[in-house]
Amino acid sequence: MTIENRTITAPIDMSLVRGAQELERTEQGVLPHRLPASARAQSNDPQLQMVETQPSGVRIAVRTSATEIELDTLRTRTTYSGLPPRPDGVIDLMVDGRIAGSAATSGGNTVTIDMATGAAEQVQGPVCTTRFADLPEGVKTIELWLPHNETTELLELRTNAPIEPAPASGRPVWLHHGSSISQGSNATRPTGIWAAIAARLGGVELVNRGFGGSALLDQFTARAMRDAPADLISVKIGINLVNADLMRRRAFGSAVHGYLDTIRDGHPDTPLLVVSPIYCGIHEDTPGPGAFDLEAIAAGQLRFRATGDPAERAAGKLTLGVIREELDRVVRQRAVDDPNLYWLDGLQLYGEQDAADLPLPDALHPDAVTHQLMGKRFARLAFGPEGFFPTSA
Repeated sequence: MTIENRTITAPIDMSLVRGAQELERTEQGVLPHRLPASARAQSNDPQLQMVETQPSGVRIAVRTSATEIELDTLRTRTTYSGLPPRPDGVIDLMVDGRIAGSAATSGGNTVTIDMATGAAEQVQGPVCTTRFADLPEGVKTIELWLPHNETTELLELRTNAPIEPAPASGRPVWLHHGSSISQGSNATRPTGIWAAIAARLGGVELVNRGFGGSALLDQFTARAMRDAPADLISVKIGINLVNADLMRRRAFGSAVHGYLDTIRDGHPDTPLLVVSPIYCGIHEDTPGPGAFDLEAIAAGQLRFRATGDPAERAAGKLTLGVIREELDRVVRQRAVDDPNLYWLDGLQLYGEQDAADLPLPDALHPDAVTHQLMGKRFARLAFGPEGFFPTSA
């Protein structure tokens, strides 16, 4: 079904899109990117290339009297042989700041990976049309939050009344960087990731730079954050460095200093919060690299495991416990000369007791209920009256 009366097609450009860095013109439409072209040119990592095009926190925001709105999209999603397909992505509708509906995506391109051989097969599918009707009468702000875990090309936006870009909200801009947990892995909807929940409760405008498997202290990411407008900044560091077994303790401390130095080059006085990892039992005391749990996969379940040896900590291998110690040390050292630098232990967002009450379903990523818990806790600790970034919300 499509809009039949007074259909108006609006070009999709950056004036209508929030939370993206830039839009790339494609054959059929535009593709939102969460990293600038200069940063993307400095990485040939397929994982990062995939996740930065997954529009976590990205939304189309318009002001209109329309009572019907349609968006055509073309998604690209990844599945794994032998495992059930991931749930379809979701587009959430917000009207004047309130969640008013949602719709699952469909069609598009599906890439299926055989984990035994590494071979990938792609199947092409149709365009998805998402339609929301019976919207409230009168002028209002409509936001369409795009799927946080599917690469999403934007093809066409249609309404039954003229639109204009939504005016600036006037809320502080919160720029956040983290791993797949910040991007929203295992959340069921884009407004249900913990960072989106925290932003809504805290009355701030989210710019989400959570990249699944890719929070690796890359300097090109730090430069992108350096150059992005922000009133509040947070960086959640740790789990991907252990998963990837990327560096040792000696290199880690120096890399954190360099990362923070680069951000400070563009934001010398902006409140900056460093957040350590949440609790993850497989990596608390056991180094990486992380790997798929093949026995669980054989049983049709996706789980992860740590493959390192706890004795290797003596040689400088990283665990989450080691990372928390180092981050605490670095922040304490820097805070002597940087009064706007703060520290939050991720165990305050999700700790060992929480893991007993709400286990990580794949041993690595929180579920939808835990995203809610973390978002509420972060909002209180960061944006509450006694928080690091107290807001008027």
